[in-house]
Parts: sequence; C-alpha cells; structure tokens
Amino acid sequence: MSENQVVAAGAAAPAEQAKAAGRRPAMMVFHRALAAFLLLGAVQIFLAGLGAFRTEAVGADTAFGAHRSFGFALAGAALVILVLAVVARAGGPAIAAAAALFVMAGFVQSLLAGLADDHALYGGLHAFDGLAALGIAAWLWARTRPRGR
Repeated sequence: MSENQVVAAGAAAPAEQAKAAGRRPAMMVFHRALAAFLLLGAVQIFLAGLGAFRTEAVGADTAFGAHRSFGFALAGAALVILVLAVVARAGGPAIAAAAALFVMAGFVQSLLAGLADDHALYGGLHAFDGLAALGIAAWLWARTRPRGR
C-alpha cells in the first residue's frame, strides 16, 4: 500500500505522526501551566481576603500590597500560558481563550482596580473579572486534559 493509500484509509502519514508526537509534550506543559495558574488564583483570592480584613489595621495600600504584586505575577503567568497555547498548537478556541485570559489578568484587572478608588462598582467588577479569568483557565485546563488511550 502506498503512502497516499494509507492516508486515504485514515492512517496519518509518518510526518504527521511525528508532528503530533512533538505537540504532545508542549500540550502537557500548557496543561500544567494552567493548573499552576488555577492554584495561584486561589492564593490571589486568599491575599484579597487577607487585605480586606487588614485594611483598618495597616491601611489599604499596605493591606493589599501582596495582592497587587501577586496580580502582576499572575498577568505574567497568563502571558506564558498564551505563548504555550500557540507553541502547543492548542487550536483557535484555546488560543483565543488564552488571549482573553491574558487581557483580563493583565489589563482589565489593573484598570478596574484603579477605577475602584473612585467608584466601588468597579471593585466588584474587579472581583468578577478575576473569577471569570479563573473560569477561563479552568475551561482550558479541562479541555487540554490528557484523554485515556
């Protein structure tokens, strides 16, 4: 059977099999980075709660300092996730979701936190955006979970 007949019969060509095998490690790294992002998101929620209950004792700037700094680290992690999605060739929907995650964690969070100084509504939207970003990361994590053989 020629290579064309094998491809026509539904089996992948050796070059395609090699490409798929090369993507598997990248997809695994992408999946694990998403798991780490979710765990870091839980730490970020803890830091927000810690800051909220320390505000009167130490002032808002000091109380939320760790939450603010950790948020910038999460934005960097979201950028790494976006790059990994592209490298792993995770597909259009996954790359778009990773891009949305980066925009939400990197830009929208900072914008809403800054606007919350004048209007509390933006503070609520800041929290909602953070939960939505974690939802996107959870969806991506579930979508990239290795399947049984």
